[in-house]
Formats: sequence, C-alpha cells, structure tokens
Amino acid sequence: MRKPRLATMWLDGCSGCHMSLLDVDEGLLTIAAKAELVYSPLVDAREYPHDVDVAIVEGAVSSDEDLEKIRLVRERTRILVALGDCAITTNVTGLRNPLPLKSIFDRVYIDGSDVEKVHPTEGLPTLLKHAIPLHDVVKVDLHVPGCPPSAPLILHVLTELLDGRMPDLRGRRFG
Repeated sequence: MRKPRLATMWLDGCSGCHMSLLDVDEGLLTIAAKAELVYSPLVDAREYPHDVDVAIVEGAVSSDEDLEKIRLVRERTRILVALGDCAITTNVTGLRNPLPLKSIFDRVYIDGSDVEKVHPTEGLPTLLKHAIPLHDVVKVDLHVPGCPPSAPLILHVLTELLDGRMPDLRGRRFG
C-alpha cells in the first residue's frame, strides 16, 4: 500500500511553524514511517509535485509568487492545512497592511541605508497591496492556529491526517 504523500511549504512568514515541526523530535520518525515527504523547504525538491495527499503551509500570501505557489498547491493537493497564525490571519506579516508599499520601501531602502539610497529594480518579488490569509485565495481544509503551533499539536494533526482522519481540534490549546 502506498504511503500518503506529504508536503510542507512556507510563504511570507518567519518559518517558526517549520521550526515547531522540527521540534516534534522523535515524532518525526512516526511521521516518516507513515508518509512520503515529497516537497518541503527541508528537502531538495524543486518543483511542487502532483497527487499530494496532505500539505501544510505556513505564512501569508504577500506577493505574486506566493499567489502562484498557493494556487498550485491547492490544485495538486487533496488536504490543505493552513499552519499557524500568519497563514490564518496574516499575523505579523499583515502588520504592513495599513501602510502604503512606497512608504515601506522608502523606510527600508532610502531611510535605512547608508549607501546607494535607491529602490532596487531587480531581485524583489512583486508585492501585493496587502498580505492576505490562505483562505482568501484558496479553499483550506484545516486551520491550525498558533504562533507557532506547538510541536505536540503539529504531531497530533499530522498523525490524524496521515491515518486518514480529520483531526478534532476542539479543546486543544493554541499559541
């Protein structure tokens, strides 16, 4: 019997949810026994594969590149999990939302620079006007809050999903 295909991704965020995933420690062996990790920033896969059973995605959608990625993930994934507060509410990433992009770029590249006080014209992603949560762009099957979610909670969610059950998060602690 084929193991479920698991993918992880982070968009615009701090990668704290992936650090919490790594904090699962020996629980990673349980996950590895149940799933085939087919895509992750923690492995060398370059292209998001087809036929992914479970994808956990952290971070907000903040750029055109993020939009493309999350749409591709949704198209190729059976169960999509929004992992952490940035994926669910934009959290820290959304702190930029009340500010015009020009003022942010001026602060970083003009006011914050000692040399070449100029906005870069290459190498930067095209930012959306506002950071947005995953569910504003694609259908999300499960929201796992926390900043970051705890390692035991992530292990519980993955174990349940990989065993073919939708986790019941009622009564769980977050944050």
